[in-house]
Amino acid sequence: MKKYLNNYIKYVEANKKNIDLNELKTKIYFFQHERLIHLIVTLFYAMLLLFFLVLISLSYVFIIPAFILTIFVICYIVHYFFLENGVQYLYILYDNIKTTTKQTSKKS
Repeated sequence: MKKYLNNYIKYVEANKKNIDLNELKTKIYFFQHERLIHLIVTLFYAMLLLFFLVLISLSYVFIIPAFILTIFVICYIVHYFFLENGVQYLYILYDNIKTTTKQTSKKS
C-alpha cells in the first residue's frame, strides 16, 4: 500500500491539469478506508499488547509474546501515520487542483 500511495501521489502531482476530480475523490475514499482498517488493527494489537503486559505480572513467560506484539504495534503505528499523512496530502492536492480548475474556468 505504501508504494501504491507514493506512486499515486507522484502521478497526481505530475498530472495536476489533467486529473479527474471524481477519480481523485474515489481514490481518496479508498485510501481513507485503508487507513480506517489499519487504525482498527493497530488498536486491536495495542489492546492485546496491554493484555500481555498485565499477564507479565503473573508469569514472565508472557514477555516474549509482549515483545513480539510491541514490534507489531510499532510497525503498525509507523504505517498508519504514513497512510494518515499521505491521505492528508491528497486532500491538499485535491483542494489545489479544485481551485486551479475553478480559476482556469473563470478566465475562459
